[in-house]
Amino acid sequence: MDLDLALQTFIAESRELLADMEASLLVVHQAAEKDELVNAIFRAAHTIKGSAGLFSLEPIVAFTHGVESVLDRVRSGQLPVSEGLVELLLASRDHMQALVDAVAAGQREPDAGLTQQGLPLVARLQALLAPAGGPPPDQAGAPAAPAKGASPDAPDATATDTWHISVRFGAEVLRHGLDPLAFVRYLATLGRIVGIVTVTDGLPEARAMDPEACYLGFEIAYETTADKATIENVFEFVRDDCVLRILPPHSRLQAYAQLLDQQADAARLGEMLVRCGTLTALELDAALNTQCATPAKPLGAILVEQGSVQPEVVDAALTRQQQVREAGPRENRSVRVDADKLDQLIDLVGELIIAGANVNMIARRAQNTELQESTSRLSMLVEEVRDSALQLRMVKIGATFARFQRVVHDVSRELGKDIALVVSGEDTELDKTVIEMIGDPLMHLVRNAMDHGIEPAEQRSARGKPAHGTLRLDACHDSGSIVITVQDDGGGLRRERILAKAIERGLVAPGRALSDAEVYALVFEPGFSTAEQVTNLSGRGVGLDVVKRNITALRGSVDISSAEGVGTKVTVRLPLTLAIIDGFLVGVGKSVFAIALDSIEECVAFSAEPGHDYTNLRGQVLPFVRLREMFSLRGAPTRGENIVVLKHAEQKAGLVVDSLLGEFQTVIKPLGPMFSHIKCISGSTILGNGEVALILDVPALVGRCVSSARKGAAHHGRSIEVPA
Repeated sequence: MDLDLALQTFIAESRELLADMEASLLVVHQAAEKDELVNAIFRAAHTIKGSAGLFSLEPIVAFTHGVESVLDRVRSGQLPVSEGLVELLLASRDHMQALVDAVAAGQREPDAGLTQQGLPLVARLQALLAPAGGPPPDQAGAPAAPAKGASPDAPDATATDTWHISVRFGAEVLRHGLDPLAFVRYLATLGRIVGIVTVTDGLPEARAMDPEACYLGFEIAYETTADKATIENVFEFVRDDCVLRILPPHSRLQAYAQLLDQQADAARLGEMLVRCGTLTALELDAALNTQCATPAKPLGAILVEQGSVQPEVVDAALTRQQQVREAGPRENRSVRVDADKLDQLIDLVGELIIAGANVNMIARRAQNTELQESTSRLSMLVEEVRDSALQLRMVKIGATFARFQRVVHDVSRELGKDIALVVSGEDTELDKTVIEMIGDPLMHLVRNAMDHGIEPAEQRSARGKPAHGTLRLDACHDSGSIVITVQDDGGGLRRERILAKAIERGLVAPGRALSDAEVYALVFEPGFSTAEQVTNLSGRGVGLDVVKRNITALRGSVDISSAEGVGTKVTVRLPLTLAIIDGFLVGVGKSVFAIALDSIEECVAFSAEPGHDYTNLRGQVLPFVRLREMFSLRGAPTRGENIVVLKHAEQKAGLVVDSLLGEFQTVIKPLGPMFSHIKCISGSTILGNGEVALILDVPALVGRCVSSARKGAAHHGRSIEVPA
């Protein structure tokens, strides 16, 4: 069944709120200031419950109400934020996610299995609510005796040095699962209630009374150091079901006037009053709605009539407006766009680039100066459109990294280990397609490091390490690629054991000399494992072949470095985008190849001794490979051969070509399954003349070049230091 647009919006927003709720729950136990985080968690639960009620999603409303009630106890200080409570709330958050996912799948009522899963959580939540944890409900909200000299319901309450709060709850408050006294109790956590009077003007006769309706209101004299917005936020979740007036102490009126006078610009009246703190955004919205009905009435008069602002403050704001020219704020607007539409836009931009290249070639052949100038300008505009379109698909990797906070939290407890996750580079951006496909490989690497990389606390202490382990996730840009590292401070890989296992399986010939990098790369072989026992999480090497295959499919590479007893570092390199790149064209005979421009260090004239596969690059040995020989291309090399110097993962290698054809906006076209086995080719592109050029796989080329050079040096008994 297709969900209507409103319900789809509810599902999307609920998932975002649940993600925020999880992030806050993971840090609230260690946070020094817990109040703001607890409020954020409560706000997420309440919003989901309220929105679910609009769609009559009773299972979500009923379960979330229990979560909200527990959080209300936490907000009021009746329940401490303990590790056990956080675990319960995380499990409850997961069940809320499952209920929302069921709605997304078209099930307004969860199946029996999902309902059964929630019963233990409901019981645990009710157990926390059963003990009062504080004053009995009939006493917790009892009106306090007004302080001597205080008259909270008097019109001149602002003449005192206390805030005056006037609240009238709507009739539907109780039906919505809200307790009016809970808001009064929460006020007491932010300040001191000097006096309170219960207003019963709306109470009907007993025979006309609805037991589920609320008829009460309160007039409160309140002392606090909080500002007006903070006080109003106490009633945030009942704001639409009550009439609220908050008047500041008399001592604050002069302070508001001084703040207005200090404003550098004179914005609209309501914005000035919100900025100085005498008016809240909700009060301004209510006044503006009233003004829409009566346009002739000034906003200042409406604010005074509704009791939101004192006349003295309005006069001060109007005076400031006369002194400074009005300057409206600049709007910051954003639009949510469907991902499929972005993909379609990128495809169209790619076709535009190919068509533009064809026009440029025709203009050069025609040797028409005006046409060449026009096509040059067109190419610049197309390049700007390309950059803007690609930027729309760039997203920060922080959201992906945030998923692993929960993974580390849960898995470390399952393993009985104390592991902390340290994240850096969250603002690093890359293509959303790459983001979507890298999540699973990173998940395996993280779980693998926790299970078999980081040792138990006893073993770490015996080795002189801190009892708690550390797992680090980092992302950064490097030479047109994004580099993601997963590093642990565990026991590291055992080189000799890996090599022995590889020899046993026939992957390596006995007596063959391998570098550390080549030995560690063996763990990516299918089914390779040195784990003594299999766990339900991972095995150092088990499944890593899938990780490498997925990363390679993204035109990326993965490398491992390790030190036994110190830790392991896995480095993943990925292209920033899979759609369009700045390329550089080279020719070998009649064949044309494209190289990612960011991977090219420089181009130099070919110079090497006959029979050598390396050359002298300013005193450094540069291994190279001839494209003509690699792909068995016909024809003899030209006299003016060139070497394109490539760089990848701090290693350099050369590529010998016949000619350099210049820069080219390269639209990446994937190769078909028939050509997936071809090495050193990552894709294809269409040139301006309609011909196809192959895109070279720089990581594979550099790796092949460096490996061949080392093998050749070892064969001749000499040492070659490859430049970085």
